[in-house]
Amino acid sequence: MVPAGLVPRECAGQRGGLGSARLSPCTQAHPPGALPGFPRCGPRAAICNMEKQLLESSEERTFQYQDSLPSLPVPPLDESLSKYLDAVKPFLNQEEYQRTKDIVKNFENGIGKELHQKLLERARMRRNWLEDWWLNVAYLDLRISTQIHCNMGGPGPYIEHCWPPKEGTQIDRACVNIWHTLKYWDLLRAEKVAIERSGNTVLDMNQFRMLFCTCKIPGLTRDSLGNYFKTEAEGECPSHLIVLCRGRVFAFDAMHEGSMLTPPEIFRQLTYIQKRCYSEPDGPGLAALTSNERTKWAELREYLIHLDPKNLTLLEKIQRSLFVVGLDDCSPHATPEDYTELTRLGLTGDPTVRWGDKSYNSIFFSNGTCSAFCDHSPFDAMALITMLSYAEMKIIENEGKWKGSDNVRDIPWPEELVFTVDSKIMNEIRCTKELYYKKVSDLQLVSYAFTSFGKALIRKRKLHPDTFVQLALQLAYYKCHGRPGCCYETAMTRRFYHGRTETIRPCTVEAVEWCKSMLDPSDSNYQRLQLMHKAFAKHNKMRKECENGKGFDRHLLGLLLIAQEQGLPVPELYGDKAFTASGGGGNFVLSTSLTGYTRFSGHALPMVQHGYGFFYSIRDDRIVTSCSSWKSCPETDAEVLCRTLFQCFHDVLQLTLTAGL
Repeated sequence: MVPAGLVPRECAGQRGGLGSARLSPCTQAHPPGALPGFPRCGPRAAICNMEKQLLESSEERTFQYQDSLPSLPVPPLDESLSKYLDAVKPFLNQEEYQRTKDIVKNFENGIGKELHQKLLERARMRRNWLEDWWLNVAYLDLRISTQIHCNMGGPGPYIEHCWPPKEGTQIDRACVNIWHTLKYWDLLRAEKVAIERSGNTVLDMNQFRMLFCTCKIPGLTRDSLGNYFKTEAEGECPSHLIVLCRGRVFAFDAMHEGSMLTPPEIFRQLTYIQKRCYSEPDGPGLAALTSNERTKWAELREYLIHLDPKNLTLLEKIQRSLFVVGLDDCSPHATPEDYTELTRLGLTGDPTVRWGDKSYNSIFFSNGTCSAFCDHSPFDAMALITMLSYAEMKIIENEGKWKGSDNVRDIPWPEELVFTVDSKIMNEIRCTKELYYKKVSDLQLVSYAFTSFGKALIRKRKLHPDTFVQLALQLAYYKCHGRPGCCYETAMTRRFYHGRTETIRPCTVEAVEWCKSMLDPSDSNYQRLQLMHKAFAKHNKMRKECENGKGFDRHLLGLLLIAQEQGLPVPELYGDKAFTASGGGGNFVLSTSLTGYTRFSGHALPMVQHGYGFFYSIRDDRIVTSCSSWKSCPETDAEVLCRTLFQCFHDVLQLTLTAGL
């Protein structure tokens, strides 16, 4: 195992994040009805050419270029170490920095050189030298409650167009939403989902295979990932849905006699389930056990199987299902300017109506609002957002209604999955729920829309929108805490075979110098503007390097894991104060990601107890932000940071206006 404190806790915020697609705003022309703008490296293509999802005139198949993608490169050791030294500067005094320089030099000329050569050997034998390591170290080896600390999710933005909150619409809207999601699954099975590109560069599509029929399975020391999705060419694929309602579990097939169930037919199934659950006693709420810490859940799962072998069959049916539908009795408040309650309940609501290990849970609330909730290990949010954006586009096209036939075939009624439980399991469910609610009650989360301006005006000032938000966040953190905030931002490496993410570190020397200048009343606007341009240029350069496999965080992780595999002592570099203070080992106080230039926003919780989770989407006229912190930490306040950030947005824009840009 990697020594405690050195594992990059990707699960808690570093993950490939909710905006794992690193982006530049879309500049292409959009067809009528298309959503403007999406991340450059991937989802941009999916949104800009959303109509091509059906590939009506294209012969390309979704996964046809997988075997021709380039291998993930290993950056030169000297370049990675030079970037690392630059990244730690804001957090060290001169004496500490000199010591770190000496440690890095010794590492480069000593054990680091040896480890780097072994990493190069590994890379020659694998198309992606990081893939297996990353899945294990960042996700499957974790023993904490991954449902709380690692899962990601976000509210459906339908309240802004077709579906404002309205009691009594839960099932009506759910069946339409589910149907469009099933249509996307059908397109994926037929390999008719458009291949995403960055410019002319084909991007890896492997993560799309993980959206459906995928589930994490708890293990005593390491979890495993089950993926049962198959394309039509590969063979039969599971086609049933799982529905969780009031502690009970149901299943029904989304296909009947070779064709997909229609919304009226899905409505029939969901209504049957809801009526039964409303007229009969609640079930045991077995799904809550997935919110346990991982070893505990693995032990309880084994106990369930030994209690009755039928329980294994039922668990496997959940694991193999297309996705989980959760029917939640809550009615969260939501407006286009305030998604706070909907985001919070989507992420940390009733644990009995979500299966925390499933790759995709679609949660529908009593007032017709909805939320996505996902295990993070099989994919980054880019794939999810592409799928959700497709469904949203179709929902808008059809004004939120079903315009097809109302005929309902004689399809089998849903099957209830009745687990054999005993007093021990019932007691464990009760204790698990108590622990869960105690933990999530400590969460402070706000999700507000900044509506004064958005991408259009930022672009008009000749600034990159993502960099604009990241630097404003650095300024806000500095104002709130009086010091630099080590920050993780997700970059995407999907131009390489099975590429996932790399770390951008926005807290640069240049960003800190600019923050200090903004807070120094003696500095002129001209000085501030010059420093701001340097900070912007630095961030933009880092983003491009990370996307092209030239970041340093994954490289340093690889060297550490090589040492671990060789049974060598942990190199001094990883025990140095600079490593942790700058965010290394998963210690970033700001865990951030851009969820794109669509209406979809999302969230994941802070990476560390004294940190923040901060996720945002940038639209033409607004910036939608989600910020979280832990109430038990006296140093952090998500509401204060968010409000300060909104003022910083104005400050940065005003600076450019003052300078006459």
